[in-house]
Parts: sequence; C-alpha cells; structure tokens
Amino acid sequence: MNTTHNYNRRDFMKIAGTAAAGLAFTSLPSTSFAASKRDKELNILCWEGYNSDNVLNPFRGMHKGLSLKAESGTDDPSMINKLRAGEIKVWDLINLNQCWAREQMWKEKLIKPLDRKRFEPYIEKMMPMFYNKTMGINPFALSPDGKELIGMMQRFGPMNFVVNTKKISVKTAEDQGLPMFLDPKMKGKYGLLAWDNWNVMHMCITAGFSPYKMHTPEEVELFKKTAQTLFANAKMIGGDPAQLNQALINGEIDAIYSGGTYTCSVARKEGFSEVYHVSPLRGPLEGGKGSLQWFEVTSVVNNPDVSPLAEDFLEYVQRPDICHTVAMAEASHNPVTQMSQPEVFAKFKKDELNCFQWDTLEADMTRSVDYQVVPDNDLLTSIYNEAKRTREG
Repeated sequence: MNTTHNYNRRDFMKIAGTAAAGLAFTSLPSTSFAASKRDKELNILCWEGYNSDNVLNPFRGMHKGLSLKAESGTDDPSMINKLRAGEIKVWDLINLNQCWAREQMWKEKLIKPLDRKRFEPYIEKMMPMFYNKTMGINPFALSPDGKELIGMMQRFGPMNFVVNTKKISVKTAEDQGLPMFLDPKMKGKYGLLAWDNWNVMHMCITAGFSPYKMHTPEEVELFKKTAQTLFANAKMIGGDPAQLNQALINGEIDAIYSGGTYTCSVARKEGFSEVYHVSPLRGPLEGGKGSLQWFEVTSVVNNPDVSPLAEDFLEYVQRPDICHTVAMAEASHNPVTQMSQPEVFAKFKKDELNCFQWDTLEADMTRSVDYQVVPDNDLLTSIYNEAKRTREG
C-alpha cells in the first residue's frame, strides 16, 4: 500500500480549517477500558521524541501522582520483540512506523482496537494523505478488514540520506540517489547511521532493487556486496544521529547514510542549514521512485491490565499546543499530521518549519513510497549484521 496513491499532490498542504472548526479537545477519561489498578501508571515504548520531558511533563501535570515512563528504540522489530518476549504486560502504548501495527502487531494480538467514535473526529482533520473523503482513513491505521482503528498517526517525514550542501549539492544528491555512496570517491567521506532496518531497506535500493519483495539469490548476493562495501568505506559508524551530524558540520564527513528530517532537524534548528535531507528523484521502487517515507502509528498494547490513561494520552497529543510540542520534541523535530489545521500550523515559526524542510516536504513525500515490511528481512538482516561485524572486527 502506497499512501501517496490516494491523495492529490496539490492537497498536501491544504488547510482544512473549515472541516476542523468546532471540535475541541476534552480530557474526559477513557470509557474503553475497565477500571484498572494501574490508573496512576502509564508506560510508553516509542521512537525518540515522545519520551521527551517537554511532551510528557504537561501530561504528568494533568494527573497528580502519575508514574509516566517512556523508553525509546531505534529499530521497530526490536521493539515488537519486547512485546513478544513478555513485556506486553509492561507497556501501554507502542509507537512504531506505519507498517507494523497492521502487518504484525494486530495479527499477533499484541495491540488493542481504539474507540473509533472517540478518535475518528481527530483523524478527519488530518492532512489528506492520512484522511480524505475518497480514501477514508489511511489503511495503515486500520485492521486488514478495515473494521477496527488500531492506532493514531502523528509524526511523519521522508527518510533517505543526509548531505552537507557545502560539500555535495542537493541537485547532485537528488539525481544520483543512494548509489552515490558506492562511488569510490565517497570512500572515507560518509558516516553510516546504524539503524538496522532502515539500513537494510536503503541497501536494497542502493543495490538497485526494491526491498519490498522476496529476493532472488543473485539479488541477495548483490545485497551482500553492497553491505560489505558500504560498511568498509564508511569513515565512521554510529547509532547517534547527533554525533554524525556534528561530524558533518565539522567537515569530518560529507554525508550520512540513512537519515531524514527525523535525524537532521535538530541540527538545522540550531542554524546549520547546510545539514540537508535528500529525497532521490528516482530509483527501483514502485513507480520508478527512489525515496522512502514514514509515519508513525501509536497503538494501545494488548496489556491484560492496560492503563486506563493509554487512550487519554493519545487524545492529549491531539491538542493543538501539544501537537506543536510533539513536532518540536527535544530529541527530534518533525512535521505532524495535524498541521492541516490552521490553529496548529499557526504555532510554527519560520525557523521551525525550515528545520524539517517544509518548503520541499510536499515534493519529498510525493516522490516517496511507504515504509513496509521486508518479506525476507531476517535473511537480509543476518547478512547486514555479518557485514557490520566484519567492519567492527
């Protein structure tokens, strides 16, 4: 499912203020869950940002005595594995990229359905790629049969690679795409952000084929050579985008392999506009595209004693002021689905919009395909890990 198939490009930044009028946030307690002894506890497993104090503290202030904990991850499958390993009894909310709720967690009964009557009015105010009258709710937020709402969408953005525009022009980077990193001239000039499942997808694209299919033995061999080359030629490898951004700014490297607005927005907000995310113009993906995009779906975990505050938190982050806070979370700045609402969009200053490259965001998203599950991910990840171990050894 490619989200961008079902909305008009011209509608991307359409302000849906008329449709938005009249719906106000309420802090009414959830009616979806039975009374729980955990009414003073809420645990969130999430990508970086939702665990920031500027996001969490106002909610703590609304619920005196609340124990609110949030733990971040950098790899969707690893976070799902926590639930499979028994932590389904620990977490109340899980925040992952779009494909996992529908394709895996719902099927494995790791998450619960949401109260559609409570949350659909918020979804109907989101940007057209997340809700429009033709498509309805974006299918990634629904169960496969379309009957159940299984998560709320909020942060989104493109995710490909990052360059220092003082060293590599945007035009060159967009034109060459990810294969640019295989050019011998790039040896020792880039850092590799080791976010494994993103790297696996990008290495497929670099090798010249889509990650979203079962791969032939020849493609698997080409993936192996590509992974070995990219690890061998990287100047530095790390899991912290802030460190790699600093290296980019200092001139130690010219580019970062696997990166997006999610990873470079904080540096841009600090004034380093030369740190720039690139969405390639073309590639081996569906429709000849070469760029990936993500959006997060936050779901209620099928915890047998789930906190009654889980749905309340999901409603809390729909508030216009909190939408802005989530977008500008301390660890990562990102556009949010609610920016179609005038009262939300008005909260963003020019430098905040610029930090996640708002002016080109429409083009970036429309030339991208959805982040999906890789069918032979286990095989490719094992090859990827071997290439990483060889470099580390």
